[in-house]
Amino acid sequence: MSAAAQLDRTLTALADPRRRHVLELLRERPRRAGELARAVGLRPPALSRHLRVLKSSGLVREAHPGFDARVRIYTLRPEPIAQLKTWLERTEQLWERQLAAFKAYLEQPQ
Repeated sequence: MSAAAQLDRTLTALADPRRRHVLELLRERPRRAGELARAVGLRPPALSRHLRVLKSSGLVREAHPGFDARVRIYTLRPEPIAQLKTWLERTEQLWERQLAAFKAYLEQPQ
């Protein structure tokens, strides 16, 4: 997958406030799907759809503990956020250069 496609998936996943809430919860520690559903205030099928988006974007990882394959534990993956941060930093630098050039142009004597 290209870097642009990965960034698009990350931004799409982050667009929903419930998915951002899930990520905030997972920042604290890994959690079971049921625990996430209760904390976010969603029924399990609804949360499952959000978790599918987060998994496909690469923001979370799903694991099954050896003691019970039905249990799903979710953890954060930092790579997509690091890529987003890099993109935002580059975008910020671009705007800073453009605004500095615009300011210099406006301050030129006529």
